[in-house]
Amino acid sequence: MQITKVVVSVAVLGSVLLGGSPAFAATAPGAPAGGPVKLFATPSDGLHATILMTGAIGDYGNALTIDKNGTPDPNGNYVKVTLQKGGFEINSTTLNAKANKAQPTFDTATCSAALYVAGPLTLSNGTGLYSGIAGTLTVSETAAFILPRYTGGKNKGECNTSNSAQPVKQYASIIGTGTVSFS
Repeated sequence: MQITKVVVSVAVLGSVLLGGSPAFAATAPGAPAGGPVKLFATPSDGLHATILMTGAIGDYGNALTIDKNGTPDPNGNYVKVTLQKGGFEINSTTLNAKANKAQPTFDTATCSAALYVAGPLTLSNGTGLYSGIAGTLTVSETAAFILPRYTGGKNKGECNTSNSAQPVKQYASIIGTGTVSFS
């Protein structure tokens, strides 16, 4: 059974007020100082994702899976990240190699499966506010899905695990932490 790489996450942001003043003071925009970051991403298909970063990078935008030459490729080992204040590239070669070898835990009674993979992502080629970015994030990918059952033929009632089977429902997330610097 072929497992598609998926990138997903959900983030919740709230503000707390103390005595009529914001608990988090706003700072003037400028070049980031570097430091710890967290990455949250939600895929919409095999190529595109939304992304949110917190910490030394407080920004959001989109991600596109590409090959080494920058061409959109759902099986690419690189990601072009475009945020509101700039962008950068992610090299996901090592993480993808682990994901490609991973086998989901599959339950034939319910046609459901789950997969967890962790590994590094390297950030580089920054533009805009993120010019000169460098850093490595440790990222975890989680995916879960339910496959359909055959509705007829000799396999009627069994899980359809063919490469062409479209999941009935699926979930995936990528969440990462690490440190970035800017030269």
